[in-house]
Amino acid sequence: MDLGDCYRLLGLRSGASFADIKASYRRLAQQYHPDINPDDNKAKDKFIALTEAYKLLLTVVLPEETVVHSNQVSTGPDDAKATQWHKTPVTRVTSQQSGKLKPPNLLEIEERLKWKTYEQLQRFLQERRFPQAIALAEALADRLSTDAEVRQWLAIAYQIWGRALITENQLLKARIYLKKALKTDPHNKSLWYEVQRDFQRLEQIL
Repeated sequence: MDLGDCYRLLGLRSGASFADIKASYRRLAQQYHPDINPDDNKAKDKFIALTEAYKLLLTVVLPEETVVHSNQVSTGPDDAKATQWHKTPVTRVTSQQSGKLKPPNLLEIEERLKWKTYEQLQRFLQERRFPQAIALAEALADRLSTDAEVRQWLAIAYQIWGRALITENQLLKARIYLKKALKTDPHNKSLWYEVQRDFQRLEQIL
């Protein structure tokens, strides 16, 4: 499920606000809730799909109050964990350097969003929920298009799914995602080595 599908399931246009997403989900979830529709498998499936779409959107859409109160961003345990994972320091670009005016602490908000999304991405990959992981990583890469770490995460997600597709004997699809991995992060030598091993497996099967 990609982000476009998520918006469509909730009856919203792409880019809808956090408040709109929440309101639409509450309305539709009440309509399709299994308790209200007992023995209705279609309603149950719809409810599950709505919930998945809602959860995915919440990982990439910030609540409006987060932006309003951005000057109150604290340095708690989550920030310490993010710092621990952060191998390459982020270059903080000022509004004058970027040529665009930015609200105060927007970079801090994006940094928190980045690491929150990373945690969700890790969970999706561990649970083998690969389509959700790819959609999440692609959305983050679109939002933070110049972030090298985010690009690396997306490439690794492509590679992991490509390897899983080989195991499932979906060889053509596997080749597509392995190529995407190399194209997304072409200078990552470790990734290149892993992808080449996967291509060798493909050749042996074919």
